[in-house]
Amino acid sequence: MDGGGRFSQPLNAAGTPGSGGFLAGLRLPRILRRFSSARRLRPAVPIEARVPRLAGTALIAGLAGGIAMAGFVASGRYDSFVAENGRPLDILARLAGFGVERVTITGISRMYEREVLQTAGIDWRSSVPFLDVDQTRERLLTEKLIASVSVRKLYPNEIVINQVEREPAALWQQNGEIQVIAADGKVIDDLRDERYLNLPLVVGAGANERLEEYLRLVEAAGPLGSRIRAGTYVSGRRWTLKLDGVDIRLPETDPAAALARLVRLERENKLLEKDIIAVDLRMADRVVVRLTEEAAAARAESRKKPKKGTAT
Repeated sequence: MDGGGRFSQPLNAAGTPGSGGFLAGLRLPRILRRFSSARRLRPAVPIEARVPRLAGTALIAGLAGGIAMAGFVASGRYDSFVAENGRPLDILARLAGFGVERVTITGISRMYEREVLQTAGIDWRSSVPFLDVDQTRERLLTEKLIASVSVRKLYPNEIVINQVEREPAALWQQNGEIQVIAADGKVIDDLRDERYLNLPLVVGAGANERLEEYLRLVEAAGPLGSRIRAGTYVSGRRWTLKLDGVDIRLPETDPAAALARLVRLERENKLLEKDIIAVDLRMADRVVVRLTEEAAAARAESRKKPKKGTAT
């Protein structure tokens, strides 16, 4: 530069910007020169050389497999396969020796083992590692007869189920259907077989909620209690007891006292041994009986016959 601050030679001689000469006149740091040299000397690598061998084949095969699996599932054949053989993970676990070979059930009383297993969803297709114990427990709790339950695994091949069953107290019939109820009247099962046939039977709307009252009446019947077959709750007000084919109609108030009258009549007069189909105890000052059709017909016929010594 001269004293006036001007370059002593044209800029294009020392190198104009963009010509390379300007940068050549500057001293670049060594690491930048090395980096610039390395970039200029690195040869171009084709893309096919940078991709692993057979990667394209594997990608195409994976895509084809995914499409095939999607079609397999969509067609319903996967569900059929699982229903017949179990889930793929369970199959692998069984092959490895972790299939469910034993199920121990404690606390079982009224239920059958096959019912517990069916509700739990456990069978020969199951495996211990992939059994969801929380899900199995939730399934078992859908069974009305089971009050509480726990499920745990014992490797390699056992499942343990500890359950507490609700205690059935009576049968309840309504609208032609018979269900099993607990002492509080809650429905806990359907009448499906002979297991519950010896339980007391109550009939009618609301009879399940008055079970305790019915059982007290059976107890109040004393020696006749064992002969009571069922109790019908009538119009939400009173009970009619079925006793050896005879209907015992009780009053709304103090039905136990009415039963005490019946016990006395049976002891003194063998009332229930007669040809009757109903005894009405709803009136405190009298007992009304209804005869069988045969007995009623015979009584009517006897009234038609003239008494001895009377003119016809």
